[in-house]
Amino acid sequence: MHYNYCPKCGMKLTDKMAGDDGKVPFCERCGQYWFDSFSSCCIVLVANQYHEIALLRQMYMSDQFASFVSGYITPGENAEESAVREVKEELGIDIERLEYAGTYWFAAKELLMHGFIGFASKADFRLSSEVDSAAWVSALKAPETMFPDRPGNAMYPIYRKYLKTVGLSEE
Repeated sequence: MHYNYCPKCGMKLTDKMAGDDGKVPFCERCGQYWFDSFSSCCIVLVANQYHEIALLRQMYMSDQFASFVSGYITPGENAEESAVREVKEELGIDIERLEYAGTYWFAAKELLMHGFIGFASKADFRLSSEVDSAAWVSALKAPETMFPDRPGNAMYPIYRKYLKTVGLSEE
C-alpha cells in the first residue's frame, strides 16, 4: 500500500528524502515517514510419503485450476507457524516436517509469499469451509491441474524445489 495521507492525523503527505531509501511519503505534522507496506502470507506445498501433493480447489479463485495451501500471516505469528496452522485449518492434517522454499512477490495482490514444503503422512482431509475440494495427486502429474506456470505464480518454483528435494524429475 502506498500512503498519500497520514494514517495518524489525515494530513496529505509530501515526499521527503529518507537517506538511501530516496523520497518517501512524510507527514510534516507528525514528523513521520510512511514507507510502503504490504501483507505477508504463506504458501505450502503439502506432500506425503508416496510423492503425492495436496491440491486444493477454491471456487472463489478458480473452478478450473488447483492450488497449494495458502493464507495470511496473522499478527504475532511467524511464517512457519502460519504455514502449519493454515495446513491444519484448510486440510485438517498435521505437518511433520517443514522446509523453507523461498519468498516470492505476488504483484497482483501486493503480497510477500513465504514458501514452504510441508511433509505429512497421507490421511483423509477434513476440509475447512474455505476449501471446496482437495485431492492427493501424483507429484509428477500435479502440473496438469495446477494454475499455469507464469511470472508471479509461486507454486512452480516451490514445486520444482520439492522435486529436487525428493529426487524426482519433471516428465
